[in-house]
Amino acid sequence: MVDTTPPSDPAPARRLCTDCGLSRTAEPDRCGQACQFLHPDYPALETAAHGRPRQTQGDERLFGPTQAMWQAALRQPLAGAQWTGLTTRLAERLLERGEVDAVIAMAPHPDDPWRPLPVTITRAADMARCRGMRMGFAPLLAQVEPALAAGHRRLAVIGIPCQVHALRAIQPQLEREHGLQRLIVIGTPCSDNTHTERFHEFLALLDAHPEDITYCEFRADYHVELRWRDGRVRTIPFLQLPLSTLPGDFFPLTCRTCVDYANSLSDLTVGYMGGRGEQWLLVRNPTGQAVLDGLGDEVRLRQPGSAGRRAGAVRGFLANLQRAAGGLPLRRMPGWLRPVVGWLMPRVGPRGLEFARARVEMKALETVVHLHREAPARLRSMVPAHVAAVAREHGLDPEPPPRR
Repeated sequence: MVDTTPPSDPAPARRLCTDCGLSRTAEPDRCGQACQFLHPDYPALETAAHGRPRQTQGDERLFGPTQAMWQAALRQPLAGAQWTGLTTRLAERLLERGEVDAVIAMAPHPDDPWRPLPVTITRAADMARCRGMRMGFAPLLAQVEPALAAGHRRLAVIGIPCQVHALRAIQPQLEREHGLQRLIVIGTPCSDNTHTERFHEFLALLDAHPEDITYCEFRADYHVELRWRDGRVRTIPFLQLPLSTLPGDFFPLTCRTCVDYANSLSDLTVGYMGGRGEQWLLVRNPTGQAVLDGLGDEVRLRQPGSAGRRAGAVRGFLANLQRAAGGLPLRRMPGWLRPVVGWLMPRVGPRGLEFARARVEMKALETVVHLHREAPARLRSMVPAHVAAVAREHGLDPEPPPRR
């Protein structure tokens, strides 16, 4: 295993930067062409990755090009995994079968198990180090060129959307100049990120001894699941979370203006949003299908379900979002009503694919509202047509205000 610790120097101070790692390479100027937060060209990148852009109707408009969609779980869950360990096992199997020379992924930092540490894995047995969820930014792409220089010409990369966008943008150069022969991308939908230090602040609001929390998962049933070192497990309804006490910049502007929640440029996307208690798996192209086929009978696949209606939830989200962006206090639900609504939401709210559709629409609206308020000049260049269309359907103008 090659384990390259990222540089200790801080990333360049940019307002819209998730430190994907590209700025830490020998050619940091490539950020200008590759960054998701500058001039994303999803039709071109989707065509390059999948052979076609997304359809403008149906679920592809929200989720990106999709060849097949499943609710999935490993029949034998991996110990220490976030769900059953599907993402880890997909990459592990690629190494076992000799399909790739190395997998670039995140492992826990030796000083902080919640902090992501980019690593390059060359032995299948070492993929176990990457099980579980990390929270925070980490320069994943800084691993790519050193891995290629070490002779690993067939790579798999596990990344979040902003990392995958930059990787796809520079893929032709990696093939042309650095000897990349094969690239497989396993993506995870990014359910909002924050700095690791801020995440510790969040955990401290949930328990008097946050250092003992070993697991935190936002689930599609409107609950957060926590686990402790002593084996305790607790689930907290979303409505009971102390989110109103978090600082306004808890989620950076990048994460509040992300336009690719579903990681549409990956070959295979594995996440939680449409899974209803299991993983939501989107096969985007033949490469992704081949990766999934490599698991054989190890994985259980079912058609994802869908229930409830998202319209009311999305409208309520937009109303609160606009109030917050305008400096007005959020409408807080009375304490006595929260347990009632928390009981109802998993039963009558959007579930399964309808929950995933709601979350992606909410992210589209969040992007437009926050850019209007904090970076209006970016609206025209940063908001792709499919996100702008969602905004218009909900009465938002995705165009920058006229200059005066």
